[in-house]
Amino acid sequence: MAGLIENKENILLDNNKKTILAVDDESSILDLLKFNLEKEGFNFISAEDGEEGINKVLNEKPDLLLLDVMIPKMDGLSVCKKIRQENINIPIIMLSARGEEIDKVLGLEIGADDYITKPFSPREVIARIKANLRKFDKNKSAEEEQKNQIAVGSLILDLDKFEAIVRGTTVTDLTRREFEVLKFLAQKPGQIVTRETLLEKVWGYEYYGDIRTVDVTVRRIREKIEKNTSNPKIIITKRGVGYYLANK
Repeated sequence: MAGLIENKENILLDNNKKTILAVDDESSILDLLKFNLEKEGFNFISAEDGEEGINKVLNEKPDLLLLDVMIPKMDGLSVCKKIRQENINIPIIMLSARGEEIDKVLGLEIGADDYITKPFSPREVIARIKANLRKFDKNKSAEEEQKNQIAVGSLILDLDKFEAIVRGTTVTDLTRREFEVLKFLAQKPGQIVTRETLLEKVWGYEYYGDIRTVDVTVRRIREKIEKNTSNPKIIITKRGVGYYLANK
């Protein structure tokens, strides 16, 4: 059936929906959460103790974890700490019948994203789940965007769009060759790169053009990214050797 996957409990999950894992030893709480979350359009899976909860986080890879503090075999705070020690990036909302401030602070300090005190209304849980998922997705998108960028000094290279951002201004008219020269220099910030190396690495082994081709390309880049081409602050010339990218 399109869009459906079978988990280890032989439960069909819709892989187009977010999956919520609830770890709680109270079956009435799990039944309440299951009814309301599935009604809201989420996949729902559950565990009744800490060890089972960790196994399901590892094997089922849910999108968010609802984690009760007082659960058998391994308490919720220990489960949360273990998950963060394993560098598992998942939103965690702690659930507890105890509303003491020390419990909330401790939970948040060891890596929980939110804390809900029992008894709770299903509407509150759903609202918190949606808020935490939005925040997580936004942060994840920002991290992925940063992974596809190289930042050196006042220069940012967008590797997806082949654009440069200089002091907040986007430069969109770089040629592919010009961008590759900037990218190669940016991967070695502050390090002098010879003209011969640039010619070999950017233009390729089989290019037989004059080495002055590099100088011409650098001049064109400077015309697009430097405020004053006669006094460049981004691509610096080491006379008689080559170029380097200022990393300040």
